[in-house]
Amino acid sequence: MQLKKLVLIALVVVTIAGLTGMPTHAQAKITLTVMGDQNWISDAEQTLAKKFEDKTGIHIDYQIVPSGQYSTVFQAKLNSGEAPDIFGNQSGKTDLAVQLNVAKNAVDLSGMAFTKTEDPLVLDQSTVGGKVYGLTVFDIVGTTWVVNYNKAIFAKLNLSVPKTYADFKALSQKIKDAGITPIYEPVSDGWHHVLWFPEMGPRYEQVTPGLADQLNANKATFADNPTMLTDLTELQEMYTSGFFGSNTLSDAFADSAKMISSGKYAMMVNNLDFAQTVEKKYPDFKADNLGVFVIPLADNQLLNVNPAGPTKFIYSGSKNIDAAKQFFDFLTTPENLQFLIDNSTTIHFQTLPFTGVKGTLLPDQQKLLDDHSATTTRGVVYQTAVNYVNPQWMDIGTDLTAMFTGAMQPKDVLASIDKRRADLAKTAKDPAWVK
Repeated sequence: MQLKKLVLIALVVVTIAGLTGMPTHAQAKITLTVMGDQNWISDAEQTLAKKFEDKTGIHIDYQIVPSGQYSTVFQAKLNSGEAPDIFGNQSGKTDLAVQLNVAKNAVDLSGMAFTKTEDPLVLDQSTVGGKVYGLTVFDIVGTTWVVNYNKAIFAKLNLSVPKTYADFKALSQKIKDAGITPIYEPVSDGWHHVLWFPEMGPRYEQVTPGLADQLNANKATFADNPTMLTDLTELQEMYTSGFFGSNTLSDAFADSAKMISSGKYAMMVNNLDFAQTVEKKYPDFKADNLGVFVIPLADNQLLNVNPAGPTKFIYSGSKNIDAAKQFFDFLTTPENLQFLIDNSTTIHFQTLPFTGVKGTLLPDQQKLLDDHSATTTRGVVYQTAVNYVNPQWMDIGTDLTAMFTGAMQPKDVLASIDKRRADLAKTAKDPAWVK
């Protein structure tokens, strides 16, 4: 009789815990491992993870890896069958299929609630074969790469936002003549100076409609495209004209805010919300002192949109798939998404690609978006729109550095990109290359 009473009491406790959200003994044993690049997991997300544990008893164990090591560390774990329950990776539907093989390595999330509230363009970049595999809780809009410029310097020199490359070149020369370095370009990191090329995908597509599809079908090449050649020729001219300054080959991206706030540099290609980052690090420099405009190489005036970005995936080999889905549901409630926007300090979330949240972009930043809201005034960057470009990003950086120093010419860089694309496609057994 006493034993029956104990059993009944235990059942009542478990039932109450389930109804009230109290953690049960079984739930308390669950630990979800979450692996990500240091620039992908914010302090606010970690705070939410603690709230999630208080609510469910499920502990989140973050494995945060330095940016330069993340890809190597993660791939080693994935290849050994020891991937974390939840892992981060850049989205981009082609790369996810070819490089990550999400159909094998990730869980199908198609039926989850967040798929109804996430921006369709962003969701599409985590969708392969009609199935959604990733959750992108990241500031896709705020991280758009644009030219940030010092309004005070422009006003002092009576400069206006350029509409053509000729305008851009002329104002850069005026800035240089005034004793100010026109553009902060940190080449030493190996990746930043690459932005000037694939980010111009919308312009390439505008001049040659359907080019991305032709490139993906192996019916066109980079080397034969005159607009791409113009882009690289102008980039080379900017370097040889001294617009990047004398230290560009050794300049580092980590010094971006410092250099722009110093007033020694007038412009830099950086995120749309870079101004907020500068003010946070250097409060004497006010965010509204930076304006923004689109990158004008090859006379571009289109906004370069990249709907791909750091994305969370649930490992198909995880023993805690249901718990991981609970965490995804928790992160994507409107109040928790807003919490990320309002409270992230280590990573800036000016907005998130979901309905029901309110962003914090500055007026100039929002105006640039509003001015390019029509489909005819924006387009998708080529590292996302064209297959086998993103995986060779650092290699392109090496080629562009060689172009700056005279070891390669623009046409050589394009030919080198084509060769690597062909090699990657053949390795992937892409039917457009392997007949």
